[in-house]
Amino acid sequence: MRVTLITHTPEPEKVIAFAARRCYSALPNDELWEKVKAADYRDFLRKLIKRGHLTPVEHASFTFAVEGVSRACLAQITRHRIASFSVQSQRYVKGFSFVVPPKAVEQGKEKEFIAAMEECRRFYERLLEFLPAEDARFVLPQAAETKFVVTMNARELLHFFSLRLCLRAQWEIRRVAEKMLELVKPLAPTVFEQAGPPCLRGPCPEGEEGCGKIEEVRSKYLG
Repeated sequence: MRVTLITHTPEPEKVIAFAARRCYSALPNDELWEKVKAADYRDFLRKLIKRGHLTPVEHASFTFAVEGVSRACLAQITRHRIASFSVQSQRYVKGFSFVVPPKAVEQGKEKEFIAAMEECRRFYERLLEFLPAEDARFVLPQAAETKFVVTMNARELLHFFSLRLCLRAQWEIRRVAEKMLELVKPLAPTVFEQAGPPCLRGPCPEGEEGCGKIEEVRSKYLG
């Protein structure tokens, strides 16, 4: 798996602070921008997020290139609808590589899993002899590897992290979320300083279905 941040809003926290200040100031835009640039806006951003005034947070966006993940992972991340996606097409791009779940390796079943994938490959390549790729792809499994580009604004990223960094989230999308957080947190440390599952900020919403590892999670993300 590889997650790369390919572009982002320059000075994202200043942009967010400016957008938020715009709501409360009569200053012309150029004067307000200079005022924001000269100020320490960290406490202001913390209050903004704590109060749930998150519309200004949407003005900062981040674009990632993701590869080496399964179509199963893709199906999960595309459920986050306030995002833009461009995905490698199985209709136009032929070939089949796949992701091996860590549990298959841990339990000594890697060879069996790979054998199953190679069987899928044989059927796929046989079908390509007389079917277009858009039809042959019907036999490809969820493990099929894919690549995609995704853009999310900072507000959606906070929501994404709250769901996908939970220890109960599926392992692959949790790893994607971990890598994304590692990339954006240095760029907007105040906005993302409490990014993570809801148990960082209060009781676990899963109740009895929770992981039972709240202290471990808080130590990991809050230090």
